[in-house]
Amino acid sequence: MSSTLQNRRQFLTQTTLAASAVSLGFPSILAARNPNERLNIAIIGCGGRGAGNLAEVSGENIVALCDVNERNLDSAAQRHRQARKFIDFRKLFDHAKEFDAVVVSCAEHTHAFAVLPALKLRKHVYCEKPLSHSIWEARVMTEAARKAHVATQMGTQIHASSNYRRVVELVQGGAIGPVHEAHVWVGRAWGLQSEEAATRHKDIVFADRRPGGSTPVPAGLHWDLWLGPAPERPFHEVYFPGPKWYRWWDFGGGTMSDLGSHWNDLAFWALKLRHPLAIEATGPPPHPEIAPASMTATYHYGARGAMPPVKLTWYQGEEKPLIWREGGIPKWDSGVLFVGSKGMILADYGKLTLLPEAHFKEFVAPAASIAESLGHHKEWIHACKTGAPTTCSFDYSGPLTEANHLGNVAYRLGKKVVWDAKRLVAKNAPEAARLIRRTYRPGWTLS
Repeated sequence: MSSTLQNRRQFLTQTTLAASAVSLGFPSILAARNPNERLNIAIIGCGGRGAGNLAEVSGENIVALCDVNERNLDSAAQRHRQARKFIDFRKLFDHAKEFDAVVVSCAEHTHAFAVLPALKLRKHVYCEKPLSHSIWEARVMTEAARKAHVATQMGTQIHASSNYRRVVELVQGGAIGPVHEAHVWVGRAWGLQSEEAATRHKDIVFADRRPGGSTPVPAGLHWDLWLGPAPERPFHEVYFPGPKWYRWWDFGGGTMSDLGSHWNDLAFWALKLRHPLAIEATGPPPHPEIAPASMTATYHYGARGAMPPVKLTWYQGEEKPLIWREGGIPKWDSGVLFVGSKGMILADYGKLTLLPEAHFKEFVAPAASIAESLGHHKEWIHACKTGAPTTCSFDYSGPLTEANHLGNVAYRLGKKVVWDAKRLVAKNAPEAARLIRRTYRPGWTLS
């Protein structure tokens, strides 16, 4: 079967979207208002992805803008002159009566500190990926969202694609039989590596250690607020602007938690995954401060209903699955491979193919059964107004984020982790506690 499957027709209505999401297990939320009314939205993070998210929701009333970089803030304010401006998002919540929903697009080490107050105030929340900086934060946010009964969505925009839906239908419909093995790989190689490799992979910055000095703070940037709960350090251009910061453990989780939000999402959805039983990882010796450019992480999941136990392996940078290296499948730069008892499905963001092709030459795909998305942001807006569910609510994206972070935990410990998801404990590695929940800088608490 060729990539033409990506063009399957869109035929389900908004009502069907809601019904389909409920059938997939997403929780219902409280209706906010008449669908024809506009939401009042506060924006936290106005540059980079924040600018993109702001553009997507600008059809609503933008009543507040917040960014620690005044250049981003002023740029956004030029288009939304009626909005209040804030540098510190903690002060934004002093005006909570003025908004219904919050879009969070600041750096991931401050996500939880911007999201949790919103949830406690029962505001709808859209948060960029990855949802959190740590496993514990992801769990706290998931539980808070469940109690708040508001519309939540993590920024995994590819989840809204038609192609992902067709893959999920094929896997769950048994097109390749029970799946015992899956592989996810991404070509991005940003992180700790040689200067030569960084150049070859078009990395944004080469750094193999924390800089000894500092560079001038850009005009308008409030560096201390940008650091937030992270350990204090002088400003340096190797950290800022994004995405330079995400390879530093104090601020991000590297490629694993960043792109894992998009690529592991497909396997997570199709295979109905939630909490792994054990995780092991390989790669270069872990660096105390910088995430690796290349690594692997293997997750062991138990049976899920009628689905058998499955092993999911993640590869980034120079690492690739053995079947890819031996030429057993097309050598796509990034992809997701499902290995079933009757064949394989290979997919990326926009296309899919059934393998071996000769075996599936006469295969006829089933009629689409998963509702087409209204659009990732539109889906969230619709949910805020009507109470319909979203497909990347924190109830789904929280466990996905936890799993991605667990890959980093196993890598940094250099040992297999036997996971107790209920207690958030590595049963065989008490030393993992500092990586599961970190200590915050004085003056910053999350409760």
